[in-house]
Amino acid sequence: MTGRTRTKASALVELVEDTMGVRLPVRLRAWDGSEAGAAAGPGTPVVVVRSRRALRHVLWQPGELGVARAYVQGDLDVEGDLADAMRVMWRTVREARTADPKAARSRIGVRQAGRALALAARMGAIGPRPKPPASESRLSGAKHSRERDRAAIAHHYDLSNDFYELILDSQMAYSSGYWTSTDDSYGIEDAQHDKLDLVCRKLGLEAGMRMLDIGCGWGSLSLYAARTYGVHVTGVTLSSEQRDYVRARAAEQGVSDKVDVSLTHFRDLLATDVDAVASLEMGEHVGDAEYADFCSSLYRYCRPGGRVLIQQMSRSTDTPGGGPFIETYIAPDMHMKPLAKTLAMITDAGLEIRDVQVMREHYPLTVAAWARNLQHRWDEACALVGEETARVWRLYLAGGSLAFEENRMGVDQILSVRPSEAGRSAMPLTPMAWLA
Repeated sequence: MTGRTRTKASALVELVEDTMGVRLPVRLRAWDGSEAGAAAGPGTPVVVVRSRRALRHVLWQPGELGVARAYVQGDLDVEGDLADAMRVMWRTVREARTADPKAARSRIGVRQAGRALALAARMGAIGPRPKPPASESRLSGAKHSRERDRAAIAHHYDLSNDFYELILDSQMAYSSGYWTSTDDSYGIEDAQHDKLDLVCRKLGLEAGMRMLDIGCGWGSLSLYAARTYGVHVTGVTLSSEQRDYVRARAAEQGVSDKVDVSLTHFRDLLATDVDAVASLEMGEHVGDAEYADFCSSLYRYCRPGGRVLIQQMSRSTDTPGGGPFIETYIAPDMHMKPLAKTLAMITDAGLEIRDVQVMREHYPLTVAAWARNLQHRWDEACALVGEETARVWRLYLAGGSLAFEENRMGVDQILSVRPSEAGRSAMPLTPMAWLA
């Protein structure tokens, strides 16, 4: 505010605060250079509205998706740490809701909508709906049909193997690591190795066993189990990029005779009497109505005494999906449920739950490592997939890490077994066999 003249930034801050019902905890800079909001200082995040088109995105698509579109296209940006900016916003809203549940909520009524339109008109932001970013998914067909599932997986995983190699560790493990040390010399490579070995120990793998890796990704578990434990692995994926990558890596590592990978939907697998089944963060793509069939399939694949390990993300509440941004840009048709619901469905399929390990605190550490890799190699990432997609991933990693940190999302390892008809599990009496 300069004198009695209301700047563009101060007008935007007033509107945001009126709509959200809280004081804006970040600094805001408008496209004309004016600033308002929280006091400027070292470490204070600055939200930069770079163009009027950012307002048009939000006016045409109020809420999370409109803001995401503005960020992805570069019309909205953050100076400073993006995760910190999101963290302070969430904390402000949460604290206001705790103090007064009616104080901090979206209050876009007739009055707020009218003020927003009037402000947009004064700023020259009224216009046709902005074209959505090209990186948004555009699926068609029946939800969770084989064809649509393949398209959903291709949207996310066929992006570029080279891009994922920039972000992930050398094993290309795209799921939460298992952090067993806080030493500065311990990093993402170690955490993913320890996760893979923990999975193999829980499954009781021994040389010559047969194992299924459902949703095998880039083969981190399949290759590790074959190379380290001498297991014969059948990996399945719906991504042709991943299939080709796993086959090439298996040949490089001399385990082509132990690793077979194909483009197969889990419903079409004919495997039976296998010793172990693993599915690392693939169950989120199965769908809610289809999850019972997924669990029944896991039971059917196993021999009596065969073990099943699922590592899977969960929601703290019964809220499906990952939100408008994730479902539009990252994982279309994904569905997460509270852990208790997943356990009930596994049990209903005939499997016996033997161990549940909550790993929520491990995911922010994992995502932070991925985010550092992306930022460190930002120019390479933009050259591979374009700046728009790179910005999608920056936003995805920042928001995802915060969701796990604040217990809005979790990740768990669930170990179960198919008992024999006589009820025998062939499991050890204690979990020390895999915790050693």
